[in-house]
Amino acid sequence: MRKVVVYIATSADGFIAKPDNDLSFLEIVQREGEDYGYASFMNTIDTILMGRKTYDWVLGAVGSNPHAHLDTYVLTRTPKPDYGKTRFYTRSIPNLIANLKAQPGKNIFCDGGAEIVHELLSHNLIDEFIVSVVPVFVGNGIPLFKSGRPEQRLTVLSVTKFESGLVQIHYSVDSLNPNSSATT
Repeated sequence: MRKVVVYIATSADGFIAKPDNDLSFLEIVQREGEDYGYASFMNTIDTILMGRKTYDWVLGAVGSNPHAHLDTYVLTRTPKPDYGKTRFYTRSIPNLIANLKAQPGKNIFCDGGAEIVHELLSHNLIDEFIVSVVPVFVGNGIPLFKSGRPEQRLTVLSVTKFESGLVQIHYSVDSLNPNSSATT
């Protein structure tokens, strides 16, 4: 069965960007030839979800959608015409996920941003997280997780520490008891 997987980097204090969408803190872990498993991860997916702000940021930073060859759903409130394999989706996110999971294929990559992660978490639609923690406190910016969502238990699948100091944690979401507040 297809899974929705969030693959994302965050500062040690939980920010995915500094103010003004500044991602410069990611540079402290950039190493020649090190992609932190990204290429391997990309081989496991064939569909991408992202928010419009993330999509616009990528277009501004890179000049084009680097994943244009994959089915891409840009979740937005503003309708736009589809472009190639990129669809601008304005309807129910739970319905979209249900429809995508009902189709054969590889996993579904949630590429951010924080609002989309929050929306997916609010509906218990994320199956796994791969979170790369960059060893820096940025102090302010866009938090990865917003408050006001249900409690969800996680299981650690793996933890990898890299020479740069980046720590990557791979979690699965406990789908059997996603809103449990019981202690063990």
